[in-house]
Amino acid sequence: MTEEILVNCTCQEVRVALVEGGTPQEILIERNGHQGIVGNLYCGRVTRVLPGMGAAFVEIGTQRTAFLHVSDIAQAAEGDKLPIDALLREGQMVLGQISKDPLGAKGARLSTQIALPSRYLVYLPHGTTIGISQRIHDEEERRRLKELLTTPGEGDGGGGGGFILRTAAAGVEEARLRADAAFLRAEWEGIEAAACGRETPDLVHQDLPLLLRVVRDMARDEVERILIDDPTAHAQAMDYAQRFAPDIAARIALHEGEAPLFDLHCIEQEIDRALERKVELRSGGYLIIDQTEALTTVDVNTGGFVGRRNLEETIFKTNIEAAQAIARQLRLRNLGGIIIVDFIDMLDPEHRRQVQRALEKHCERDPARIAISDLSTLGLVQITRKRSRESLGHVLCVPCPTCSGRGVVRSVETVGFEIAREILRRLRQTPSARALVVAAPEVVDWLQNDEASGLQRIESQTGCIAEVKGEPLYTREQYDVVLR
Repeated sequence: MTEEILVNCTCQEVRVALVEGGTPQEILIERNGHQGIVGNLYCGRVTRVLPGMGAAFVEIGTQRTAFLHVSDIAQAAEGDKLPIDALLREGQMVLGQISKDPLGAKGARLSTQIALPSRYLVYLPHGTTIGISQRIHDEEERRRLKELLTTPGEGDGGGGGGFILRTAAAGVEEARLRADAAFLRAEWEGIEAAACGRETPDLVHQDLPLLLRVVRDMARDEVERILIDDPTAHAQAMDYAQRFAPDIAARIALHEGEAPLFDLHCIEQEIDRALERKVELRSGGYLIIDQTEALTTVDVNTGGFVGRRNLEETIFKTNIEAAQAIARQLRLRNLGGIIIVDFIDMLDPEHRRQVQRALEKHCERDPARIAISDLSTLGLVQITRKRSRESLGHVLCVPCPTCSGRGVVRSVETVGFEIAREILRRLRQTPSARALVVAAPEVVDWLQNDEASGLQRIESQTGCIAEVKGEPLYTREQYDVVLR
């Protein structure tokens, strides 16, 4: 299926949409004030070593310290499984690469197993093996690529290290691959030189911005064109492609129409839909997607779909349609970590197998590393998807100031009873003749008009007159009680 990449650039942000068959599959956003740091290399100082966790915290010069697990240390990967305190000590300087952006209250994840990507290769300075993308299926081509990088050639830079041949390397001539290898080895030498002797935490090497990462990482053979709506950004992308990915340069085009690029291809509407909990299915069924700090849940419902034959067939068709929609939503929203999918219960084992296969098939094109458990008899599937950058919802939204991210607020009645209890609590501490309550207008209306609020009872029992005042700027749960 043909693909195209749409790039919308302004002075404040870059937005990228990968469109497949006219339908957006991925949306990436990078803002000047909030750029991701995945792929960056830092010289950091170890501040704490925690043997009980097999990890260490490393100061890298950012707002929060980075987290370094023993499994991400190059020396540990090469030899025996040594404890973290045998590999690191407090105050030690280490050179590491960010593998996961800071997410929520967690700092960035650091790794000393460096990986430097180019268009066709990934260079592993501390590695020794040659790996090949699993998406290159031709055995003869895999053999050619492996022999090419295991056999030294003139001008390839020499030196050690391992390589991973990316999907884009398939069919590429030897000279281009060797030039990429030489470039990456030279880049690593420059990084080592910049890091040598550093005594303070600091950034040593910064990965490419989103615009150029699109050219390097996303422009697969299936991508017919990369359409960019800004002349300056178009020139930057062309310059990079001509130097490092000449096969892509002819596919990069400038959008010159009057209509905004994302409006023309309905991307703005798709972004709005990707921020909603409910995802409508064509049949009339729907998904409910809830994202929490620990995991994401996806609930499948038949909704208005009543089917034509029987209930089991209706459920099966809804689940099959949902499997495709779920795979797309994972990419579109960039959901990572643990995802629990609650399909509608199916009695037929063959139906369960077909839904399982459908989900796995539609997730095959996902560029992120993904693992899918077997569908249980209760209709539950656990998916783990590698999370390195923030989800679309976290990039574009902040927790609701009213409910603090809970998704619900207390009812007017609940807040009214809380206020009554707070008045009694205050009067027990400091007896008073009058009490002033300031609250949201809807809460004040309930307090004044509903006898169940207890204000009249408080006045008769304590002799304290309660005066209520509405404050339009207060949220429903916000109130003040002042004794006079």
